[in-house]
Amino acid sequence: CNESLMLQKLPACGKSFEEMMKKVDSKKWCNLTEFIMYYDNFTQCTEREANNASCFWPNPLAEGFITGIHKQFFSNCTSEKVHWEDPPDEILITLILIPVMLTCAMITLVVWCSKRSDIL
Repeated sequence: CNESLMLQKLPACGKSFEEMMKKVDSKKWCNLTEFIMYYDNFTQCTEREANNASCFWPNPLAEGFITGIHKQFFSNCTSEKVHWEDPPDEILITLILIPVMLTCAMITLVVWCSKRSDIL
């Protein structure tokens, strides 16, 4: 693996990606659908350059370069944690009671039908 050749060629991939990302509004950088084609081209470029340098892809050096690009463009794209809340008591009680009542009704129906099997 010619690491120095790979490290020499990878910045061209980053520069190309940077030029393509200029076409995308920076407010939309966290929306992957806005630039997925550009990112795919960037990924293919880094893989191609690593292979041209007889290196495996991904490798620690390429990953470090890709991480640098991620920090440059996507550092503000942290995922917000969803704060889960219990539903109001009225809804919670309803959601609990409906299956309980249906279960009781089904048990009653089965017992009633089993006692009347002589008629059926």
